[in-house]
Amino acid sequence: MKRCHIAYLACTAALVGTALGAAPAVAAHSTLVVRPGESIQKAVDAARAGDTVLVLAGTYHESVTIRTAHVTLRGVGSGTVIEPAKKAKKAKKKPAGASTGKATKKSSKKASPKPAKKVAKSCAEGGNGICVLGTKTKDVKGVTVADLKVTKFSRTGVFGMATDGLTVRGVNAANNGVWGIAEERSVRSLLRDNYAHGNGDAGVFLANTIQEEAGAYDAKQTLVSHNRLEGNRIGVTVRRLRNLTVARNYVSGNCAGVFVVGDENKPKAGHLDVTANQVVANNKSCAKTERLPALKGSGIVLTGTEQARVSRNWVAGNSGKSPLSGGIVLFKSFVGVAGTNNRVDGNVLSENSPADLVSTETGKTNSFERNSCRASKPAGLC
Repeated sequence: MKRCHIAYLACTAALVGTALGAAPAVAAHSTLVVRPGESIQKAVDAARAGDTVLVLAGTYHESVTIRTAHVTLRGVGSGTVIEPAKKAKKAKKKPAGASTGKATKKSSKKASPKPAKKVAKSCAEGGNGICVLGTKTKDVKGVTVADLKVTKFSRTGVFGMATDGLTVRGVNAANNGVWGIAEERSVRSLLRDNYAHGNGDAGVFLANTIQEEAGAYDAKQTLVSHNRLEGNRIGVTVRRLRNLTVARNYVSGNCAGVFVVGDENKPKAGHLDVTANQVVANNKSCAKTERLPALKGSGIVLTGTEQARVSRNWVAGNSGKSPLSGGIVLFKSFVGVAGTNNRVDGNVLSENSPADLVSTETGKTNSFERNSCRASKPAGLC
């Protein structure tokens, strides 16, 4: 009787389902678990939109490329470590004639010219740890990278290009050769609650394009928020972008805290907010580069921007003798483009040198209002 009863219920359910119409199928989202010794890349390649690749605690020696939309790559915190692949040891070549006892002859041919610089064809060849990559014609959407450590890569810890809605959250980006977390040609990004430290250039770097000159890119409300940025060359660099916010970050111990960079290209960089950040004691000393002079003691710097607002930040103890030193600095760009219609208001500044507020701009369209500070260059900005 029991078996008949179950069969009856099943038949009844089937009839009801037929009568009401078949319910739409719901795509099942999977979690693909990666354990030490296994390949993260294989799991990412197998993932479909909506899936999560969960990487358990351990050290993984590889680079990872994500090209599939709406995939999440997540670790279990700083116990999940991604480092460069170990280089295989090359066998030493024996000199010609060594096995026969014959002396080698010097070649009379001229040395061949050095080969052209190799173009990176993969995330690993580019010196990057995790790459989220769209194409020239289509952005990759909705990817998340979270809760892991990426370290010791020669270029970038986490790199995004041609992304839409990229989230990087809870990532420890440490001791990478150039940038901790970087992106170009990307929109609607959320970079939040990350710790970027000890990187060769910026802890967080955002740009329109890296390889070519172009006007500022609309970042479509990208948000850089609640990150801890310490001991890098620059805490945050925003280059040739518009329509984004840098807010509530702790920026300390870098050569410079926050850099917003524009130039002569149009549209001009700017129309963005730097607000409610703690920018403290960025007094590490960094040598000059092709683009910038030696850096030390720069809090927040705007150069060649328009309609940028710097408000409600706490900027203290940034001290140096670089042309860019000071608490909040407005500096004419290095190609001679003046900043216009920028607004610096409601900030609290103290013990910055050569001054709390510094402006080398000659234009009169930039405004300084309601800032709490003691010294400015020129006088009268406080």
